[in-house]
Amino acid sequence: MQCETFLVLLYIFVLAVFAGYQVVSKVPQLLHTPLMAFTNAISGISLVASLVIAGEGRGTISAILGFVAVAAATINVVGGFLITDRMLRMFKKKERGKI
Repeated sequence: MQCETFLVLLYIFVLAVFAGYQVVSKVPQLLHTPLMAFTNAISGISLVASLVIAGEGRGTISAILGFVAVAAATINVVGGFLITDRMLRMFKKKERGKI
């Protein structure tokens, strides 16, 4: 039974990766910044969930995997905000000095 469950979960993961790649690769550049803001919100939710998992105290493996999830989600959120900020700065009008 364990092997069948693992194969089903692996199948779902592979499909999710494929679908996610197809969706993100088809996004026009104009919509990239709002999409990044939305994915940052989702990453924030996953960060909170990983904090809950890490703090439940269900065992050493759960704590280690929770810590890894917290680290990965934190890197994702911070990197996403840095990229979004950089993209938004590209669209700001540059102030010209007064002569």
